[in-house]
Amino acid sequence: MDGAFVFENVSFTWPGGRKVLKNQDFSIPVGAFAVVRGPSGAGKSTLLRLMNRLEEPQSGVIYYRRRPLSNYDPPRLRQQVAYLQQVPVVSDITVRETLLTPFTFGVNKGLASPSDKKLSMRLDELLLGGVGLDERAAALSVGQRQRLCLARALITGPDTLLLDEPTASLDSESTAVVVQMAEELCKNGATIVMVTHDGFSPRDVPMVEISIQNGKVAL
Repeated sequence: MDGAFVFENVSFTWPGGRKVLKNQDFSIPVGAFAVVRGPSGAGKSTLLRLMNRLEEPQSGVIYYRRRPLSNYDPPRLRQQVAYLQQVPVVSDITVRETLLTPFTFGVNKGLASPSDKKLSMRLDELLLGGVGLDERAAALSVGQRQRLCLARALITGPDTLLLDEPTASLDSESTAVVVQMAEELCKNGATIVMVTHDGFSPRDVPMVEISIQNGKVAL
């Protein structure tokens, strides 16, 4: 049962009969940089959603750090396992308020909110140095919103990061920054699980390749 995530005899089928997983057993090591590949509609995004309890398997057990996911309170789990979806979602609030949103959750009660200086440093790391903390988040470009959502996901220091095609809306320079940040997090012990359609492979850390197709997963 060792691993960041361990799937034991897991099945998941969407209403209407589209099967994503059929009695699958596999694991993702702690500290791995796992890249999820497969054809469109195979269930790559669904796999990430299962890891964050946004979906629940119909059968089998998924473990995170040796504990069944079902034993985790979802807000507590998502404090440790951050999920960045493909389409960036922000409210019509300021950039500062967007970044500080996690600190409004009960699970993060007691955590000290970062200063404006630290927030600005985080934005600089993601090539958002020209974005002011008082700007409206919803007015940013799609690529800027995606990087802002990544900054928000990292603000409380999760152990695991689930990335659903995080560079789909980014130019080549911004893509390089996001990928480099993911690799640095992995070097520092975080587990990264990243869905991608292209031939991406991390340069500086070993890769675990996960292929999903026709209800089966292969590593």
